[in-house]
Amino acid sequence: MSALPVPPCPASAPSEVEALVHLMRGRRTAVLTGAGCSTESGIPDYRGPGTRARARNPIQHREFLDRAEIRARYWARSLLGWPRFSSAQPNAAHQALASLERSGHVQGLITQNVDRLHHAAGSTRVIELHGALADVRCLSCRALEARASLQQRLLALNPGFLEHVVEFRPDGDADLSSEALHTFQVADCLHCDGPLKPDVVFFGDNVPRPTVEAAFALLEEADVLLVVGSSLAIFSGYRFVTRASERRMPIALINIGECRGAELANVVLEARAGEVLPLLAERLNPD
Repeated sequence: MSALPVPPCPASAPSEVEALVHLMRGRRTAVLTGAGCSTESGIPDYRGPGTRARARNPIQHREFLDRAEIRARYWARSLLGWPRFSSAQPNAAHQALASLERSGHVQGLITQNVDRLHHAAGSTRVIELHGALADVRCLSCRALEARASLQQRLLALNPGFLEHVVEFRPDGDADLSSEALHTFQVADCLHCDGPLKPDVVFFGDNVPRPTVEAAFALLEEADVLLVVGSSLAIFSGYRFVTRASERRMPIALINIGECRGAELANVVLEARAGEVLPLLAERLNPD
C-alpha cells in the first residue's frame, strides 16, 4: 500500500524524548492510539494537518441504517478500497508499542483505529473502541462474516466493476461513475438475507458499554497515560484523558497538529509516532 504524505513536523529534540522516557520508566503505561499512529502505514486520518483537501464527510450511523442507497454506495466504494486498506502493514510506531508491551512497560492499548495493525505488529492486549473493518455484522441476526469473505461475494455479484472507476484516491477509496453506483449489487447476510454493516462504530453511534468498561479497567491498572496520534477531538478518546487527569496520572501526548486536552499533559511532543516511539523503545529496552 503506497503511503500517503505524513504532515511535516520538526524532528523531536533529544530532551523531549528524554522527558517521555523519564515519565514512563518504572511505571505501567496505558496507551491510547488514534489515526495518526497509522498514517505512516498509508491509512489517512480525519483531522490531521492537510486532510481537508482529500476528506469526505464521514458516514453517519443513522443514515447507513435507514437508507439502502447509502449502504449501496458504501459497499461499492468499499469493494474498491478494501484491497489497499487490507494490504497495509504495521509501521515503526506499531512495532515499538508491541515491543514495549512485551517488555512490560506498556500495560495495554486502547485504539480508536479500525485497521487491526496493532494486532499485526504483535500487541496482545488491544481494546478496539470503534471495532474493526475486518469484520462485517448482519443488522438483522447479528451474525459475523469476515470482510475478506464478503469481498469475494461482492466481486462475484459485480463482475467487471473495476471498469467503472473514475479515479482512485490515495487512501484506497475511489470515485465512481453514476452508472457504476446505479448497477452495483449489494451482498446480504448468508444466514438471513439481512443487510450487512462493517463491524465498526460510525459517527453518531455509541461505543458499546462493555468496550468502554474494559478500556477504563485498563486505565485503572496503569500509572501513566500515553496518547499517540490522536487529536482527541471526539469524546470517545478524550474521556480517558479527563479520567487520567482526575486520577492525577501523568499524561503524555505525541501528535502532529493541535491536540485537545494538551493543557492536562505533562509531556507534549509534536512529532511523528514512527520517529519517537522507536527511540522510546530503545531507551526503555536497552537490551
